[in-house]
Amino acid sequence: MTMPSLAIPRPVHPTGVWGWVTTIDHKRIGILYGVTAFVLFVIGGVEALVMRAQLVQAELDVVSPEMFNQLFTMHGTTMIFLAIMPMGAAFFNYVIPLQIGARDVAFPRLNAFSYWTFLAGAIMLNGSWFLGGAPNAGWFGYAPITGAAYNPGHGIDFWIMSLQILGIASLAAAFNFIVTILNMRAPGMTLMRMPLFTWMTLITAFLLVLAFPVITVALIELMFDRFFGTNFFVPGAGANPILWQHLFWVFGHPEVYILILPAMGIVSEVLPTFSKKPLFGYPVVVLSGLIIGFMGWMVWSHHMFTVGLGPIANSVFTITTMAIAVPTGIKIFNWLGTMWKGSITFSTPMLFSLGFITVFTIGGISGVMHSQAASDAQQQDTYFIVAHIHYVLFGGSIFALIAGIYYWFPKFTGRMYDELGGKITFWLVFAGMNLTFFPMHFTGLDGMPRRIYTYDSAMGWEFWNLTSTAGAALLAVGIAALIYNVVSGWVRGKQAPGDPWDARTLEWSMSSPPPEYNFAEIPTVTEVDDWWASKRRKDAAPVIAGASEDEGHSIHLPQPSYWPLVVSVGLLIGGYGLIYHYAVAAIGLAVSMVGVYAWSFEPVNDPDEGSGH
Repeated sequence: MTMPSLAIPRPVHPTGVWGWVTTIDHKRIGILYGVTAFVLFVIGGVEALVMRAQLVQAELDVVSPEMFNQLFTMHGTTMIFLAIMPMGAAFFNYVIPLQIGARDVAFPRLNAFSYWTFLAGAIMLNGSWFLGGAPNAGWFGYAPITGAAYNPGHGIDFWIMSLQILGIASLAAAFNFIVTILNMRAPGMTLMRMPLFTWMTLITAFLLVLAFPVITVALIELMFDRFFGTNFFVPGAGANPILWQHLFWVFGHPEVYILILPAMGIVSEVLPTFSKKPLFGYPVVVLSGLIIGFMGWMVWSHHMFTVGLGPIANSVFTITTMAIAVPTGIKIFNWLGTMWKGSITFSTPMLFSLGFITVFTIGGISGVMHSQAASDAQQQDTYFIVAHIHYVLFGGSIFALIAGIYYWFPKFTGRMYDELGGKITFWLVFAGMNLTFFPMHFTGLDGMPRRIYTYDSAMGWEFWNLTSTAGAALLAVGIAALIYNVVSGWVRGKQAPGDPWDARTLEWSMSSPPPEYNFAEIPTVTEVDDWWASKRRKDAAPVIAGASEDEGHSIHLPQPSYWPLVVSVGLLIGGYGLIYHYAVAAIGLAVSMVGVYAWSFEPVNDPDEGSGH
């Protein structure tokens, strides 16, 4: 017998700051991830601007050599682990449950824990500036210069512990989204009816689960070398520091796809919407994403062509590196096919997506150049490599993430941004990015090594370095325009309808912003882009998902909790304890264990809810 549904008054949830501290709503956690990651992105950008000021002319003394080492290490680590990855996680959190027709993620408290742990790792890394010096060995931390003999301060210790904490956050989020996507899709949403962004999120989550344990092992070994006198990477004791490079890049190259696959998913949502066409070759785009995820494990040693692995190893990794360009090229041709003969609207998200295709293709071409071991021997550790990685990660990941910010902005905020301001932002960022990084191809081919803090005027590099610094200033203006446009739209933008773009996927089937419970009634999906199709069916008018306030009271939602934050605080204390004093580490462990214990005994339902909900 089915019991009748009763509207039960929902307990009053915390509001204000405490409401954000205790929230386990995936939408609020997505906003926390996004705002925090963007602040860290700006911090990483300021570090880059200081480096460009140092290099604008020969033989300047804006910063010391040691400070320059710390700047490029913190810039790389911040942009990769604290900006691009968590900005992708922000979209995962906010959008994925809405796209698959779910009311929340599978483990809401674990979701909150992943955010607070990410914040703890960010605090530990950036706090190093104020606690004796930041890490200074590059974002890849090559041995043996990360060993205690060559690096006696605590900078590398902060780097190790912050990456371990960030790894915990990433693994928690990845497991959560794998379970959410596989188990909580709306009825009828088979795997081959999932939106492309959901597909790319699923592949990214599996890459995270498989890749982060590798860097975890490497970091534990490095930590043991520094803290306990072991010899995993100490050449004088017979160790081979190349082991670190293998471990790091076995993680590091899948990490590249962890950064770019979400961007590809965003572009695959934006292009069909503003071309008014279905994505061309949907199954092929899904397959190419799976192939990229698989082949990403087969190319790591192209980062190591100059370490002496020998001609056979170099030849194998040359072939696999060239081969992985094929599924990426397939995606690009499918995106072009999506736009072909479409009714294209050049709105801001579309412009950033087109910029992504253009600039990412340039970065991909220079990547194929690196794939050939002979030419890589010249390009290795020059500014040509710096140009390549920025065309891939800024022109690729960041352009697509900004496209996502503008695309889902009405859904996040319930307001519309200023379209003219968005287009101005695009052209500033596009021009600044190319003016900054394209000249680095020239300086790199002319022999300018990366990671040098100054150079002799006789080298002839001043003009292109001046050009790059001018481009960086223009790029900073573009990012400032982005911030202004987003903040002003959020504060005083026009009210956004539920579906301002005439979009295709389920998140646009509800009000903007969505209600706390997302869907009053879980939708039934019958085809790819079901929301788009339902709006065009002659026999049924589309219904905006939502519910009245009374109906919303009868929908089960888990209660807020501050215990995930307590566990994360314990991890932060424990990390500092391992660096400074083991007694503090024991306190941190105790705090985390108390948090986990209390968390495990929290009721699943709201306290006033009956068993029928």
